[in-house]
Order: sequence, then structure tokens, then C-alpha cells
Amino acid sequence: MFQRVGILGHPLRPATGELCSAVANSLNARSVSTWCQPVWNAASVRPLVAQSDLVIAIGGDGSMLRAARVCAEFKVPVFGINVGHVGFLTEAGLHEWDILLGDLLNGHFWIEERMMIHAEAWHENRCIAQGDALNDVVISRGAVAKSILLDAFIDGDWTTQYNADGLIVATPTGSTAYALAVGGPILPPTLKNILVVPVAPHLTLDRSIVLAEGATIQVVVSERTSTEVTLTLDGESLCSLVPNDSVKVYASQHVSRFVRLRERNYFYRSLLDRMEPRLSPRRSAQERGL
Repeated sequence: MFQRVGILGHPLRPATGELCSAVANSLNARSVSTWCQPVWNAASVRPLVAQSDLVIAIGGDGSMLRAARVCAEFKVPVFGINVGHVGFLTEAGLHEWDILLGDLLNGHFWIEERMMIHAEAWHENRCIAQGDALNDVVISRGAVAKSILLDAFIDGDWTTQYNADGLIVATPTGSTAYALAVGGPILPPTLKNILVVPVAPHLTLDRSIVLAEGATIQVVVSERTSTEVTLTLDGESLCSLVPNDSVKVYASQHVSRFVRLRERNYFYRSLLDRMEPRLSPRRSAQERGL
């Protein structure tokens, strides 16, 4: 089923190199061919990913995002081992990964597909940068604490002008990331809608908007904006923007694929366990012997 598996470490956590080797040894002992990159970038691993059946990402959600963006183009699923702080997207922990690899290789898994979005930055009718994001596309002010003016067009029609620190255009996956931190709603990962959330809006629309499936949003930097504006994809800087530049965001042709061992309705319980960890009333009563 999985004959060639890649293992990606965390470039900022050298200790994950030892875990990469341990995972590779475990897979090799099970007659699975592996390659291992403790420190990597997208360009260096693309040829390896293209020839793989599965990629194991070691780290946290940041590692999963980086791995997913590379793997999506080749329809390669990602399995995550969490050594980070939150691990919404990962599937295994430090003390259980070897057992779970056994379950995985025995076919006890399912593949979850998650929507990605594509962003294009335009300057004077020329596309100056583009890329896919699994979490979000963020248009925001730079270091100067001054709001920016952004005109939003949905499916070609002017919608509103935001006077804010920035604007988040997120996927359902991203709805539990930066968008959630600024008050946006939680969308289940099975949806294919784009979420638009302003950051610190001032005397302007302060509500989130969920776009219809298949919609496109274009955000234009107003000519009255006098401070630095930056464009980031999944927290990584893509380019700077100047007045009259625009950013077009729509559903990507690629989707991210994650290997899941948990039940298919895992999402809400997994989310709430991290936001407000508590036992269910039934489990609590059982443990008290009631």
C-alpha cells in the first residue's frame, strides 16, 4: 500500500532529526522504502515527494502546513507526528507513533481532504507573486501601527471598504487558526467555503463573511493607504503591496490530503479538547463510579 515513504523534520528543531531516523528505521524494519530530510525546503524535496506514496511530517501545525503545500500538487497524503504545542493537524504523539504506524500500514486509516486557496498578487496588470495556502491569506499593515484601507470585491462586485489592521481570507482549516483568534467563526474542514475576517476594524464592517462555494474575492489596496502593506500565505511572507495593487483569492485546484486513524467525526472533539479540555459528563460519572 505504502511502498515509498518520505520523512520531513522540523528545520528549526534539530532534535527532530533523531526522531526522523527512528521513524525511518521502524519503516525499514517493516520492509518500507524511505527517504529522510531533517532540514528541507520545498524545492529540495519536490522531486522526492513526486515519487512517494506517503509523507510523514514531524513537528507541529506549521510543519504540517509546509508539508501539505508541497504534497498537494502530487496528491500525496501527509501523516503528522506532533512535537509542537497544539497539533490540530497532526495524528500521532511522541509516545504512540510507532504503534500507530503499525495500524497505518495494516490499512486502518482513511484519507481526509481539505480545501486550499490560491492567491495572486497583481501590480499594474501584472501578476507579481502567487501561491497556495491551506490556512489563510493575510493582507496586513507592516510595522507601523496605522490601519490600512482595503476595497473588497466579491465575484467582481464591490462589497465594502475595510479600515483595519488587515484582512484574513481563510479556508475552513484556517478558521481555527488566525481567523479564530480575531473572533471569526469555526467552519468544519469538510466545507469548501472561503471565510473573510477583518483584523481590528475601525468604524467599518466588523463581521466575518462566509462566501458561497466557488466564490472569488479580490482585495485592492486603496490609493489612500500610506503605510506598508504585506501579503502572507500560511504565515510566510509572499510580497509587499503598494496602493492600487490587488490580491485575488479563490479555491485552489489542489487539495491537501491527511491520513487519519481517528473516527471521522473527530474534528469537534479534537478542537474542544484543546480549547477547553474537560471530560464528558458520561466519562466523568463512570470514573467516579456512578
